[in-house]
Amino acid sequence: MTLTTRQCDRAVGVLLATAAGDALGAGYEFTHPAADAEIDMVGGGVFGWEPGEWTDDTAMAVAVAEVAATGVDLAGAAGLDAVAAQFVRWFDSHPKDIGNQTRAVLSHRPAGGAAMQARARAVPGRKGGNGALMRTAPVALSCLGAGGADAALAAAGQVALLTHDDPQAVQACRLWTYAIRHAVLHGTFDGVRGYLQVCPADVAGYWGPLLDRAERGSPDDFANNGWTVHALQTAWWAISTTDDSDHGHLQRALEAAVRAGGDTDTTAAIAGGLLGARWGASAVPDRWRRILHGWPGHTAHDLTRLATAAARKGYGRPAAVPARPTTFQEQS
Repeated sequence: MTLTTRQCDRAVGVLLATAAGDALGAGYEFTHPAADAEIDMVGGGVFGWEPGEWTDDTAMAVAVAEVAATGVDLAGAAGLDAVAAQFVRWFDSHPKDIGNQTRAVLSHRPAGGAAMQARARAVPGRKGGNGALMRTAPVALSCLGAGGADAALAAAGQVALLTHDDPQAVQACRLWTYAIRHAVLHGTFDGVRGYLQVCPADVAGYWGPLLDRAERGSPDDFANNGWTVHALQTAWWAISTTDDSDHGHLQRALEAAVRAGGDTDTTAAIAGGLLGARWGASAVPDRWRRILHGWPGHTAHDLTRLATAAARKGYGRPAAVPARPTTFQEQS
C-alpha cells in the first residue's frame, strides 16, 4: 500500500504551511496588529527578515525532517544523535534568532542525543518555552504507517527533550504530533481531541479544559504565547474559530494566529503544521510559496522534497517499538 495523492499533498503541506506561517508571522513578532491591519509576508520585524524568509521555527523543523527523510527511528539513539547533530549544525550557522532555552542547550554543542538531553535537564529555571512545539510537526511524518501512533508519540517526546526538559512541553508536542499525523491520514482535525482519548487520564484532564478555553476564548486569555501551553492554545484558537468551510481556511487561520500578537512567527508556524496536514500543500497560496526560503539555503521545492521523503519512509517502514510500554493505542 502507498499513500494516496491527497495524503501526499497533506504530508507536504505539513512542512510548507509551517514555513508559510513562520514567514508570515516573522514581520510582526512581538507586536499586536490592529484588527484591520493587512497581514502579509512582508519580512522585516525585529530581526530584519527578508520577505518569505523563515525563522528558527522552520529551520529546526527542517533539521528534524532531514533526519526523518532517512527513515531512522527518531525515538532511538541513532535518530536522536542525528537530530542533535543537525541542531548543532544549525546553531553553528549563527542564526539571526534563537530562543533563550534552546541557546542555553546548543551553546554547549552537546555531542549526541543523550548528552543534549542531559544538558537540557541541567538548564535551570522555567523550561516550558514553545521552542520544542514549534519544530514538532515533521515528527508526525516519520510514523504514518499502521501502528505508528505510539511511535509518533514516543518520538515527539524524545525530540522535545533534546532542548526542553518540561512535562508540559513534552505533552504539547505529543498532542500536536498526534493531531498532525491524524490529519495527514484522515483529513480532519479530530486528532486534537482524539489525543485526549489515548493519553493518560491526568494529561487529558489538564489539556481538555485548555482546549475548551481556546475554542471559546480570545488571545487575551492565553497571551503569554512564548510558553508552550499558551502557544498551543493560540494556534488552536486560530484554527478552531476561523471559517473552515474551504481550503482558504489555511490562510485565514494563519492570519488570525498573527493577529493574536506576541510570538507571532511561532504561533503561526505551530498552527501551520496542523493546517497543512489538514488542507495540504495545495492550499498554501502560490505567492507565498514562490518566495519561501531559509536555512540551509532551501526553498519551497526543498521542503516538498524533504516532506515527501519523510512521509514515504514513515509510511513504508514498520513502526518502532517503544523502549518501554506506553498507554497509547492506535486509533482507527
